Parts: sequence; structure tokens; C-alpha cells
Amino acid sequence: MGPGVVVTGLTLGALAVVSLLAFQANGAQDRAGGAKPTVASTSSGPAASATPSASATPTVPPLPATSGSGTRVVYSAGGHFVWLVDPKKNPQVAAAFPVTPGSIEPTPGSYSVYSRTQTATGTDGKQIEHVVRFAQQNGVVFGFSAALDGSTPTADPKAKTGGIRSGRPEGQLLWDFAPNGTKVVVVP
Repeated sequence: MGPGVVVTGLTLGALAVVSLLAFQANGAQDRAGGAKPTVASTSSGPAASATPSASATPTVPPLPATSGSGTRVVYSAGGHFVWLVDPKKNPQVAAAFPVTPGSIEPTPGSYSVYSRTQTATGTDGKQIEHVVRFAQQNGVVFGFSAALDGSTPTADPKAKTGGIRSGRPEGQLLWDFAPNGTKVVVVP
């Protein structure tokens, strides 16, 4: 085998890897609606990107007025959005980001983080990290997590799953923000 064949093979291999990575990055952006984690400048004002981005900052819905008070994680079951709220800081919304729900939503109300696991296997068989559990209803466990491969797949409607998936950066933010005992408020 000549040097030209080796160089051609290496070049084709590198192009295949770059193409695969570009495809995966595009798919991850599409699944998340192109949104990146954001840090709001006010509880209902404009938001700035928490990560550098060439695209426009996604629209962050305002923190729901019915989300309670104090330090808390707020999850909109209808809007599939999470806010990390610390009233001692300015701005009080430390971060806000979209999530992908499981096949079943938790009942609106106030809960507390009762269990955390660094890594586990999700009900869909994916390896997940930063699992933050806050409720159990009718045999379904509800919690936040992120897949190690960064995917946020749509839940199988035939399976009873309460896992609420975020991207890995958002999962890390939530993990750092919500130790056991942290209030989680679910709004419609």
C-alpha cells in the first residue's frame, strides 16, 4: 500500500468523523429547539446566553407568577421549561432552559428534592447523569436528568416515564443548584 492510499484513507476517515459530529450537533440543536441555557437579566425581562452562540438568544418565557417564593426550581409542565430561582441574587433567575418531559407529567404543586444520583440508566435504557428526583405519583418517579450522549428523545407514550431531560450543560446547572431538600414547584 502506497503513501497516497494511506493519506486518502485518513482524509476520508477524518471527513466521516467531522460529518458525523456536525450531524449530531445539528440534531441536538433541533431537538432542543435550537435553545441554549440562558441566564435571565430580570425575572421577566430579556435573557443573555450562558454559553457563547452565533445565533440569536432564544426567547425565555417569564417566570410564572404562581411559582411561589424562596429558592426553588420551577418546572412548567405545559411549557416544558425550567427556571432556577434564587431570590437572594440579582437577577433572581439564575438560569432558564427548555426540557423534554417524560410520557407522564407531575401534578402541579410544591415538592422537595429527595434523592440525587450522579449516574444511572434511564427508563429508556440510556446512560444518564445528574439525576435529581422530586416526586413519586402512582408508581412513577419524577426527576430531572441529562443523557450522557446529550440526547433529549421524545418519550414513548406507551411507557410510564417521569424523567424530565435536559442537555448536559443544563443538567449540570440544575445538579449544582438543587441539593436534597431544594423546593421544586411544578406549574401547569
